[in-house]
Amino acid sequence: MTHPGPTVVALLGLGEAGSAFAADLVAAGALVRAYDPAVAPPQGTTGCDDERDAATGSDLVLSVNSASAAEEALAAGLPGLAPGAVWADLNTGSPGLKRRLAATASSAGAHFSDVAIMAPVPGKGLAVPLLASGDAADRVQRLLAPLGARVDLQRGGAGEAAQRKLLRSVFFKGLAAAVVEALEAAEAAGCRDWLVENIADELEESGPATVQRLVDGSRVHATRRREEMAAAVDMLHELGVDPLVAAASRDLLTRLRDHSA
Repeated sequence: MTHPGPTVVALLGLGEAGSAFAADLVAAGALVRAYDPAVAPPQGTTGCDDERDAATGSDLVLSVNSASAAEEALAAGLPGLAPGAVWADLNTGSPGLKRRLAATASSAGAHFSDVAIMAPVPGKGLAVPLLASGDAADRVQRLLAPLGARVDLQRGGAGEAAQRKLLRSVFFKGLAAAVVEALEAAEAAGCRDWLVENIADELEESGPATVQRLVDGSRVHATRRREEMAAAVDMLHELGVDPLVAAASRDLLTRLRDHSA
């Protein structure tokens, strides 16, 4: 979609990310059409009645509501999307969900991009790293980059960007969960400060070789490490801490042990 004047962006969802994006887009000179059934439109934006209303006349729709609402939002907004306009889904959904959204958009003759938000939005706003895949990924980049966005392109169809985000999430959120559980147990054991320092030292000393060392060590020493984590599970029970992460680690090591037998 091309027209003279500022880029028109529809924002669906005005939570933490959507509100930050709206403020930055307005500051960059975009015309922002905003819709969220539970949040008033931010200053400088045009409030809309629903998804279709927001999409009408927009060059780009940014769906930033939730994965559970993504399909409903797309179905409601597509009738308002003009030829050449782009629907970008920024929700943290599975690759399968993104492929379904792309198929729905394609069947309606609409352009679609799967866009993954690759870092926390607070403090960065629209400058947060974005990774776009799908048939309209390059259009998202061309529309948002002049407004201050950092959009990297990922080859492949919709779902490729989501896949990479969630692969990172398996590690980062899993690491965070392990730290939370370990510190809860250390608090109960009376040595929280010691463990905080120990964890910080390990993270500071990590590098590229650490990844392979962790993988190889887990496979080679699966039997011994499985027994170690079984003992850790017992300890957490003794401390009154539910060993969700420790038990999962024990079970994974059990699988590695059995597969190597």
